[in-house]
Amino acid sequence: MLKDHTNKLSGDIFVFRHAFPQGKTWYTEGSNSEFVEGVMAFDFKKEYKEFYMPKNKPEIVNVPKANYIAVRGKGDPNEEGGAYQQAISVLYAVAYTLKMSYKTDHKIEGFFEYVVPPLEGFWWQDDVESVDYTNKSAFNWISVIRLPDFISKADFDWAVETATKKKKLDCSSAEYLTIDEGLCVQIMHMGSFENEPATVALMDTCLEQNGYVNDINKNRLHHEIYMSDARKVAPEKWKTVIRHPIKKA
Repeated sequence: MLKDHTNKLSGDIFVFRHAFPQGKTWYTEGSNSEFVEGVMAFDFKKEYKEFYMPKNKPEIVNVPKANYIAVRGKGDPNEEGGAYQQAISVLYAVAYTLKMSYKTDHKIEGFFEYVVPPLEGFWWQDDVESVDYTNKSAFNWISVIRLPDFISKADFDWAVETATKKKKLDCSSAEYLTIDEGLCVQIMHMGSFENEPATVALMDTCLEQNGYVNDINKNRLHHEIYMSDARKVAPEKWKTVIRHPIKKA
């Protein structure tokens, strides 16, 4: 049977933590956060394990609406110096500008320290029902990094302008994107990206057995969350969350 997380809420923890004064060192029993410079930093990976650390078997989740830094593009993600690698540079430039904003004159209302969430990606190929993993140049992608709820569009615009100036990197391709994924099936894929088809087949089989079908279309896309640093971890040990939108059959 698929594990069902659809009744688990995810946004309430922000409301609770908002009430504490900025800069205080505090601890909530059962929390999985880290401390940064004496202040506990909110860590999406640890607080929302149901979305970032699924098991290696399919499970159903109802993913809430969230805001992201996003850069769109097309082409082989492995191309040295290509559009995808440039997009990643832009994402992290904006993400870390926002994360470190408390050290600048720009004050974000409700700000608390947090760990920059993992890189994520939405992928598709034009006029292809599934995915042709051998034709990487045909990939369209939206690369994203999740934003805390307290970061507004105005804060985002400030970060794009600031990162462009300070990093000497054109960050104008970054956009403030809200995504509402809704009902999905997900799994933790272990190993190289080349082996993803076998994991996706496992997801598809479980959907069929439990009365669901994939609902991948131009608005609901194949989604990956990269939990490993590919520069430091061997490919056979990479951890990637694979998530597909679904609906009842």
